[in-house]
Amino acid sequence: MALSESEKRVYGVLDKLGISYIRHEHPPVYTVEEAEKQWTKIIGAHCKNLFLRNKKGNRHYLVILEASKVADLKSLNKILGEDRLSFASEKRLMKYLGLETGAVSAFGLIYDKENHVKVVIDDDLKKAEAVNFHPNVNTATVGISFPDFERFLAWCGHAVRYLPFE
Repeated sequence: MALSESEKRVYGVLDKLGISYIRHEHPPVYTVEEAEKQWTKIIGAHCKNLFLRNKKGNRHYLVILEASKVADLKSLNKILGEDRLSFASEKRLMKYLGLETGAVSAFGLIYDKENHVKVVIDDDLKKAEAVNFHPNVNTATVGISFPDFERFLAWCGHAVRYLPFE
């Protein structure tokens, strides 16, 4: 399978940072439920990535949590001091993270050079042996260590807020 330019860019950044990764190819997946069928042999935490916006549409959030957890948007509103969080449109997803629906990933942060997107991460992911994300396409999953993930986020220049999720 030929790699897309977006996927090649992810590997280029990881290589530049000296971050080792494991790539797993699979059929396209659009939901966590579909992805779970492909993750049976993949080690580490499987991450759910939610791209959200506030009511005015002037603040955007990438919420990253363990796939089996639920993000209570009402609670998140209060914690983040927002008026009403909701899922951002496909147009906003492309504008800020360069991604299409079904491929939402922390690796999309490489396209947010002006740091418009605020990053919120499940505190429990710090304990994971590895974290797994789409490499900006939904036909593969890439696993990296959590310390390497933090190095990637630092390289992107995004401030990160860790929160507990149930």
